[in-house]
Amino acid sequence: MRYSDDHVLLHNQRETQISRFKAWVLFLVPLAAILFQVYVPLFFQFLAYLELPLIVTIYFALMRRSPIGGLFVGALVGLAQDSLSKNPLGMFGITKTIIGYVAASVGLRLDVDHPLIRLILGFFFFVFHQFVFWALSRGLLGQQMNFETQRTLVLGLLNALVAVSLFHFLDKLKERT
Repeated sequence: MRYSDDHVLLHNQRETQISRFKAWVLFLVPLAAILFQVYVPLFFQFLAYLELPLIVTIYFALMRRSPIGGLFVGALVGLAQDSLSKNPLGMFGITKTIIGYVAASVGLRLDVDHPLIRLILGFFFFVFHQFVFWALSRGLLGQQMNFETQRTLVLGLLNALVAVSLFHFLDKLKERT
């Protein structure tokens, strides 16, 4: 198997282009994800497992393929989520900043348009997000939180499945060049 023939993992020249989005997409999609995260679980408790702001952060960081851009997307989404959550200000900001940077760095190396890669990355970044949040809670706030491995893995799979569907929808909002 040669990577030039089957480029599931590596980019070719055409695929390394940065995806562009209209300004309203970059503003409204994260806002809708944050509002979903805050208000929908109040009425539908079974949807509380979804971490839509994280999924949106991962998507825009992967598609922009710029670590600095991913860092800013993560920081803005995380701080906006912090301002509406019950957590101390900065916890989601720090966590999503790290996720945005790492996701954009991965986007430089992998073909992130393939659904299987998106599923794996959605799972990995959810688990990584939960671990970073847990480490920050213990290290910065001194909270004695347990890291529930089985629950995190199951929720990671559910969020990854939602991420693949949402990524497909968000692909339709890209600007055509």
